[in-house]
Amino acid sequence: MSTSETSRFVRLRVELVVEVDDSGELASSALSRIAEDEHMPAEERLHAETAVKEDDAEALAYLVDPFDLVSKVPGVELAQASWSSEQIEYDPDSPDWDPDEDDEDDVDEDVDADVDGAGGRGL
Repeated sequence: MSTSETSRFVRLRVELVVEVDDSGELASSALSRIAEDEHMPAEERLHAETAVKEDDAEALAYLVDPFDLVSKVPGVELAQASWSSEQIEYDPDSPDWDPDEDDEDDVDEDVDADVDGAGGRGL
């Protein structure tokens, strides 16, 4: 198949596991990000503030910006982004941990984000 016959779109999958050392600092940063979002309706803002105070995964989701991953990559433009976060039990020595495992069933649970910032988290 030649280059002209292939799609110009590429799906980039990234999975990260992070350790939260300071929930208060994480929530504070997320609350600052929410406060700076001029386009967020008041009702959504109230819900977001409550969520990030109660859940580290929600706070992290408001701070992670998929656009940042590719914004400085030459020759590409972000067409769509989705991401999710969840608290997990993590043991790097466990045989159950497989960073290459493909979780197709989780795709529907991702949060879709518009590139222009009209929806999703962090854009």
